[in-house]
Amino acid sequence: MPYIEIEHVTKSFGDEVVLQDISISMELGKVYGISGNNGSGKTVLMKCICGFLPVTSGVIRVAGKAIGAEVDFPESIGVIIETPGFLPHLSGMRNLEILAGLRRKVSKAGIQEAICKAGLDPKLKKPVAKYSLGMRQRLGIAQAIMEDPEFLILDEPFNGLDKHGVADIRRLLLELKEQGKTILLASHNKEDIRILCDKVYEMDGGKMLEKR
Repeated sequence: MPYIEIEHVTKSFGDEVVLQDISISMELGKVYGISGNNGSGKTVLMKCICGFLPVTSGVIRVAGKAIGAEVDFPESIGVIIETPGFLPHLSGMRNLEILAGLRRKVSKAGIQEAICKAGLDPKLKKPVAKYSLGMRQRLGIAQAIMEDPEFLILDEPFNGLDKHGVADIRRLLLELKEQGKTILLASHNKEDIRILCDKVYEMDGGKMLEKR
């Protein structure tokens, strides 16, 4: 059984149709890429999979459960959609501790490990307000992986990263794939897509085409 099933999904905002009859499935242990221009529907599709937006028609199932009907939000998921938001006056570690307290699925040691995997120092006291864009992005990735989710949705995860940061995060994502995680990522960088993805889709005007 596919881990994610998207069946005839359409999403409209008033008269504007943003997603048009999309049907794809995704298996555990594979990386799926979505390319496309701004406004093509990539982020809207990701928000629908997460349960942040209801679909107009069709169904999305994650681990066999229909989003918005059987569950509001997939149970084992890590997400970066748009710029990660954090409390600016607190350290990265403290931000993640607060977020982890909502579901209590990860220990302090697990949070520290996730921060290290993302290339940051968990002992850094600097407030997030003084982080560079690349550091914020790394912290967002640490947040996405800290609860050891089965499924990651990453919308432009390489934004703000220098070439060393890009290499670090590519390596991390390939390690997560080897662990059997399913990863859906959107990137404008064709090299990211080429290196990381087992299957690639292109979105154009709300329609999805399989490229490979």
